[in-house]
Amino acid sequence: MHAVTPDDHAHDRLLLDEIERYYDAVPRSAARTEDFGPLTLFLRDGAGWPYYARPTLGHTGPAATAEDVRRVLERQREAGAPEAFEWVAEQNPELRAAVEAAGLTVHEHPLLVLGPQDEAAPAPELPERVEVRALAPDAPELAAAVAVPHLAFAEPGTAVGPAGAAELAERAATLAADGTAERIARRIATGTTVLAAAVEDGTVLCAGQHNPVGPVTEVAGVGTLPSARRRGLGLAVTAALVEHARANGVRTVFLSAADEDVARIYRRAGFRTFATALIAEPAAQQEPAAQQEPPARQAPATRQEPSARQEPPA
Repeated sequence: MHAVTPDDHAHDRLLLDEIERYYDAVPRSAARTEDFGPLTLFLRDGAGWPYYARPTLGHTGPAATAEDVRRVLERQREAGAPEAFEWVAEQNPELRAAVEAAGLTVHEHPLLVLGPQDEAAPAPELPERVEVRALAPDAPELAAAVAVPHLAFAEPGTAVGPAGAAELAERAATLAADGTAERIARRIATGTTVLAAAVEDGTVLCAGQHNPVGPVTEVAGVGTLPSARRRGLGLAVTAALVEHARANGVRTVFLSAADEDVARIYRRAGFRTFATALIAEPAAQQEPAAQQEPPARQAPATRQEPSARQEPPA
């Protein structure tokens, strides 16, 4: 995949800076930070998404070296946190060489945006009996809506899969029992997360989130129940999230897609390729199958879901 270069979007530098500030701000509602000079390590407080390290916002000193990265990795191991770094290639192009020299593998994900001057595509027509809506914190469908992306990311791709209503009920019960659904309900109540779901005859078939910070938000964790794929539900949920964000004063909506094939689908909702999101981790470490919580920012996806963990909107 060809990474977008700074010259490709030089006129969007202010927008790139705005997104970078968002990335720095979002984890701070659920994590503490540790300063490593050119790098900042986010460590979760209590339950929730286990965070990552990022370039330090506004850092003007020397660029991060492989030794800086190794220092952070050592601290992540000590804290039992994932050995992970996330950043935007166009914002910190020098960091890739440092993390690779430290032995990490870098994954590229298209970063797509609907900026203040971009017009969202019209919402797609819904299948009969399906409605898409933002859920209240006490919605009876909440646990199922939180569970759907888990099942979607466990069976990646756009093909129709076996997981259906029975698997959804089991996963929803687990997430209700372990407090995950309650954490999302609290985030909805405080306005830090908006969770939208496509519901048919009381069954949640698709769900996704956006996580606003002032005038910027990230769409994360859009996933369709594998047995309900290929009905346009992911695209409908994405459109509903964009509509909700714009109706509530958000001027910039962005997401990072798993790959270019997925990015092409999100362009149907009006998003345009803007930059390249990078995730670095040890070569043997597999990406979590289900990252659905917004990172007090995905994910990302997941980002607590890093947005780069976007399920194709099947």
